[in-house]
Amino acid sequence: MSDSRPLPTRRSLLATALLLPLARPGLAHAGSTWRVGPGEAITRLADAVRRAGDGDTIEVLSGSYRGDVVVITQRRLRIVGIGEAPVFDADGRHAEGKAIWVVRDGDVQIDNIAFRGARVPDGNGAGIRFQAGRLQLQRCRFTDNQMGLLTGNQVASELHISDCHFADAPHNPGSLPHLLYVGSIGRFSIRGSVLRQGNEGHLLKSRARESTIVGNRLDDGHDGQASYEIDLPNGGIARVEGNTLVQSPLTQNAVMLSYGAERRPWHENRLVVQDNTFVNHLATGGVFVRVWADRLPPDTTVLSRGNRLLGPGAMELGPSGQSVDDQHGPVPVEQPGN
Repeated sequence: MSDSRPLPTRRSLLATALLLPLARPGLAHAGSTWRVGPGEAITRLADAVRRAGDGDTIEVLSGSYRGDVVVITQRRLRIVGIGEAPVFDADGRHAEGKAIWVVRDGDVQIDNIAFRGARVPDGNGAGIRFQAGRLQLQRCRFTDNQMGLLTGNQVASELHISDCHFADAPHNPGSLPHLLYVGSIGRFSIRGSVLRQGNEGHLLKSRARESTIVGNRLDDGHDGQASYEIDLPNGGIARVEGNTLVQSPLTQNAVMLSYGAERRPWHENRLVVQDNTFVNHLATGGVFVRVWADRLPPDTTVLSRGNRLLGPGAMELGPSGQSVDDQHGPVPVEQPGN
């Protein structure tokens, strides 16, 4: 019996080939690579995400991707910007009423992507809404979003951020625009990143069971109006080391680092604040570190060591808190042009 199906035409073969993923030399077994951008067969990330399988990589060429919102459901996926960071501008759109990108669950890596202008009706529009799983971010930028990045509250989740930039919280009536808001997840780390120019909300808020905050700059500038530079409202195991924290004279709250304010601590709680530089631009008053000891378990340990405390302000570490080799000093005089 003969096969009566029509033979493929040259045009149909070409169209099929254009939609196939690019093979990665030497790594064909490790997943496929899809290319997105101007002049490519796929011009929208949303189309590539729909086609990509678990373990694939999506490469996004430089450019502006307006209203290109996505929901990521793969168990493993890597998305990387090629060249200058591609900019995903919400342009009035959102995924699931939550964000420009929603990461549902899985092991996802995002590298060299910019997110701008997230707005949603409930006021919590994020560049990325991370629901569950494990998310790693490198070299990403979040600008003018109601929330730069917002996570869910799954204790098994992990969020790891390095060399990223969060900036320019908008005026957001009815909701506080935090540049980075980490929910009650298991592990969170941020390294080598910049958070600047808040507005009423905090520069960084983490409810994670473990928070590692190392080598970052959290700087509200001279006209920012953030509240806390760092808020750790549920205590937990927190390491804050080697950062620079700068408080604006227009701050909405004179405390720079707050620990345990909300009376719902984790079972294990300890805070180490080490080798940081705090700069308080208030003319008078201010608190560099406030530990809400009356809201934390009595076995909570607090150590502040080797910090530079520049400008006016106090350390409120609680009755069992220790301050070792912390040094107070004046705010540095800025040179013209800086």
